[in-house]
Amino acid sequence: MTFIWLGVLLVLGGVLQMAYQPIWRGRLSGRRRLRAGQPGDTLEPERPAGGFGFKSNWPGLTLVALGGASLLAGAAI
Repeated sequence: MTFIWLGVLLVLGGVLQMAYQPIWRGRLSGRRRLRAGQPGDTLEPERPAGGFGFKSNWPGLTLVALGGASLLAGAAI
């Protein structure tokens, strides 16, 4: 049962790590809004999906892989 809980924690930690990277890495808008409705003020990043690469997500992918291996080991025992 210990392997299963360890696997669950590793998978959840890996997913949170991968979600954290693109959300908090870049700025969401070019400048602060002075008044509502200004054209050009959006919350979209300049480079869409800039944080969804293997190079930036390898720690999270590693945690998910280790968690999956731990879940399989717990199921086999």
